[in-house]
Amino acid sequence: MTSFETRITEDGSKTFYSSEFGETFHTKYGAKTEAEITYIKGCQIPEKIKYQNHLRILDICFGLGYNTAAAIDYILKENPQCFIEIIGLELDENVPIQALNNNLLNDWQPTIVDILQELIINKQVISPNFKLSLLIGDARDAIASLVEQNWQGDAIFLDPFSPPKCPQLWTVEFLSLVAKCLNQEGILATYSCSAAVRTALQLAGLKLGANFCIGRRSPGTLASYNERILPPLSLMELEHLQTRASIPFRDLSLRDTAEIIKKRREKEQLLSNLESTSKWKKRWFNPKKLRKLTDDNPS
Repeated sequence: MTSFETRITEDGSKTFYSSEFGETFHTKYGAKTEAEITYIKGCQIPEKIKYQNHLRILDICFGLGYNTAAAIDYILKENPQCFIEIIGLELDENVPIQALNNNLLNDWQPTIVDILQELIINKQVISPNFKLSLLIGDARDAIASLVEQNWQGDAIFLDPFSPPKCPQLWTVEFLSLVAKCLNQEGILATYSCSAAVRTALQLAGLKLGANFCIGRRSPGTLASYNERILPPLSLMELEHLQTRASIPFRDLSLRDTAEIIKKRREKEQLLSNLESTSKWKKRWFNPKKLRKLTDDNPS
């Protein structure tokens, strides 16, 4: 079993580092803060539970369980009458198990830790207040199954490793299935501001908006069928969608490896007549302060 290195983030909460992907599971600016701001605030859960007493959430890449923990914690505090339905998708069940065993969930109150413990061990929690499920396996298979069931959520947390490291979960084909799991007033939230990811979400039929910033990270992305509920993208971000960086990842069979998916995109970029990303950067940024804005590294 792979062991994960524990790292402390800037808000004091802990995360894991994956040697396989060469990335941490959360931003260095704050693991717990990211869950609360990028996903809970981003999906407008505080607003939704003011008029909804049943909330359905899809947590893609459950990981350590922080996003699900933050959602349950917030909803229980603000609207304990709200019935919470969450489906978590996770490839490696050792990740949440090790998070539990290493007490990484202890930033939340004991009640939340108990709920997550039952979910991680039994893969399901059913009570008068909850219906929680944790599905272990390739998210590409799980999402297809949810589409067949016509399952639709009020919020989707999209939290894989970064596009260059895990392109399988950022493709047009995968995100098109994800979009079918979002209801008409629902919101998908992700930390990624990648032009390729945003284009894929557009091709999936969703409208785009800007998510909140965490630390010095660029704004992530929100997506919904209802454009009116989303903060708009800036002109700079819109122009980024007209560059070669916006060419999305493709996985027609939903079976391709990361390398095949990346090479396919690289070939398409080489043949593209779109503006280069470097030219876009020169137009918008002082060269002395130039920094990468494609969220290639989530930390």
